[in-house]
Amino acid sequence: MKLALTAIVGCGICLAFSAVHAQSFAASGTVVVPESSTEKPEDIGYRSHTNILLYELREPLAPPRPFAGESTRASTNGAETSASIRSRQSAGIPAAGPGSNFFETPASLACVYGLTPPVAGCSPAVATALPIGGGRALAIVDAYDDPDAAADLAAFDTQFGIASANFQVVYASGTKPPVDPTGGWEIEESLDIEWSHAMAPNAALFLVEAASDKNTDLLSAVSVANQLVAQAGGGEVSMSWGSSEFAKEVGDESYFQTPTVVYLAGSGDSPGQIWPSVSPNIVSAGGSTVSRNPATGSFQQEVVWANTGSGPSSFFAIPSYQAPLAGIIGKHRATPDLVFDADPHTGVWIYDTYPARGKPGWRVVGGTSIAAPSLAGVINSAGSFYASSSAELTQIYSDLGQFIGFTDIVSGTCYHYAGYFAASGWDYCSGVGSVSGYQGK
Repeated sequence: MKLALTAIVGCGICLAFSAVHAQSFAASGTVVVPESSTEKPEDIGYRSHTNILLYELREPLAPPRPFAGESTRASTNGAETSASIRSRQSAGIPAAGPGSNFFETPASLACVYGLTPPVAGCSPAVATALPIGGGRALAIVDAYDDPDAAADLAAFDTQFGIASANFQVVYASGTKPPVDPTGGWEIEESLDIEWSHAMAPNAALFLVEAASDKNTDLLSAVSVANQLVAQAGGGEVSMSWGSSEFAKEVGDESYFQTPTVVYLAGSGDSPGQIWPSVSPNIVSAGGSTVSRNPATGSFQQEVVWANTGSGPSSFFAIPSYQAPLAGIIGKHRATPDLVFDADPHTGVWIYDTYPARGKPGWRVVGGTSIAAPSLAGVINSAGSFYASSSAELTQIYSDLGQFIGFTDIVSGTCYHYAGYFAASGWDYCSGVGSVSGYQGK
């Protein structure tokens, strides 16, 4: 077994989530941290935040269109004919060159991650094959109500040619929750249901809406999700939210131990680790950057996303599946376990019509909120349906050094002061690496 020593820096209790509300990076857009993703000191241990970042485009772009010959797709707005699909195609895909539309689609990332037959370059402009797997159930837990969830999911499916979803919205308290007036949680919900469904189109999909972003309400919603997934014979529960660690988090583990349920949570969008991602009963989903040729859109390399959440837990002991890494991580649970594209500069398309920042419709987003539901879909489609997260993680870690079903990420840095390096073998920035096909999951 090959274990690579990764550079380690000292770690105390994780710093509170910090965010700059708007930063300008590439000429084509600005990264914006929505209010729902901003943590206040008084929130820690009481409320959770989303792990989503918005990439506000300066020049309007449209996502790639479905391709000619695609069969009719039904949606909540009625059936779309092949003729109307061809009509919408007439606008085509933006021409190649700087600022081109090379943001990620379900087909482009499925190609990158070996979930579909390979296409040279895996460019969003040419990749069309979609994942076709999935079964049993997959539940998304989020806060507040997204009144447009079903219609937005149908629009996303139609755009990318994904089979219509077996989809249900469930109110965890039995009463419809209020909306998040900032629109942040609605964007989160659109991302979660659209990308989990894209990766596991045949799984029954539940959106379980918590009454608020209070941890007590979110955990109550997890309990409802547990019941739904267990009743369906097993599957996954995805949580794209979190909080800086707090001492009482160890008392909430019973929520993540329902038999036949595997749990995933985003590792966060800033240096340091967050709950519930640090739980030993949860697959911690970190973020990476997918590098593409700016002229052609061809995939070049996957590297560490510098802002991915990572690090050793302040309160959870090292679990048995990470025991072979004790010489690297010491005595505490380490995150993340694996990664998926999350850099907003290499972000994904979603469709959300709830008015947020005055820009309803198609938008590009980033954050480990992409990683958690997408990886939940990949694990669902792998079809193993393990009895617990611990069993799933034992399988993921069983091939350390061999990378069966995973791609080693060896470039980049993460954590406070860029203190951790990607390295050959397991590392704090990318865990065991990114997925490569369905083996080992």
